[in-house]
Amino acid sequence: MPLSHYAGEILRRAGRFVPPQAVLGLARPAAVFFHGVETAIEDPVVQNNHHTKDRFRQIAETLKTHFDVLPLAALDDVLARPGKHPRALFLMADDGYGNMLATADLLEEMQLPWTLFVSTHHIDTGERNPLFLARLFFRYARAGRYGLPHIDGIVDLVAGERTVEAQRVLARLKTMDEAHARQTLSAMQTALAQMGLERLTDLFPSDSFLSWADVAALSRRGVEIGAHAHWHWPMNAHQSHEDLRRQAALPRERIMAVAGACRAFAYPFGNRGGICKAAWQAVRDAGYTHAFTALSGTLDSGGNNFLLPRYGLAREVSDQAAIIALLRAANPRLRRIQHLLA
Repeated sequence: MPLSHYAGEILRRAGRFVPPQAVLGLARPAAVFFHGVETAIEDPVVQNNHHTKDRFRQIAETLKTHFDVLPLAALDDVLARPGKHPRALFLMADDGYGNMLATADLLEEMQLPWTLFVSTHHIDTGERNPLFLARLFFRYARAGRYGLPHIDGIVDLVAGERTVEAQRVLARLKTMDEAHARQTLSAMQTALAQMGLERLTDLFPSDSFLSWADVAALSRRGVEIGAHAHWHWPMNAHQSHEDLRRQAALPRERIMAVAGACRAFAYPFGNRGGICKAAWQAVRDAGYTHAFTALSGTLDSGGNNFLLPRYGLAREVSDQAAIIALLRAANPRLRRIQHLLA
């Protein structure tokens, strides 16, 4: 179970006896991230990383009330002196979807600084996030039995076990190198094309990516722009060292040409299975100063500046602020993972 589950359960049981202010008193500096903000969620299976605008406003208001939301420029001082910044919080968004423009309006209105990590291949080409296309396949492909390259056995979308098959195939996909993953995804797109791929993707316009003109405009408005790899894919031990170097170096060049600077990196997926030693070394060698994972923990945990923790702002968790305050419970595990990847 994720840390958010246990923290939420602790809060639910302790809430009868302990006031929220007492839990929030445990706060330590932290980073949090989200993916997209929609006016309405049309399909929670396909848009599983997005918040509704009203829900996100509630989250942002709670964070603003309980934390000091800082620009990324303050990160070095927070890491050097975490005890002086117990309420420090860094707000981040990953991927670079088109709905970030409306999100920028909301956060600007609330005077909350934030960082946007973009996957540059998708901005260059307009190609959708590979896992968005995979979720689209399992949600909308015609009932049938499919043979997909590099996937063991037949993918059975006849018996109504789409969720089980999706979990199996997606887990396998994330262990593939980029070339093999693209072949599997291409077969999924071929199946969807028979149903009108453009029509299906048009159902979710905000899952399309920003343009470079949009990124430049956000940068001029004060949004820090960081890199989220070139192609949105795990940077794990299944990738070649050359692919890892390209995934780290190319987006920094592209972003610097538009925004003038690119200091920070966020790993796609960013969990234990999505990062390897060669990945953070490639990020370091590309010239970044910090890199963020999706591992739970707080920023006073010490360790590798290229394996910094972040907490994902989950849609289903009601008290985000209190859970963030409890994240330091994950620091021993975070340090063990940092040590394993050292």
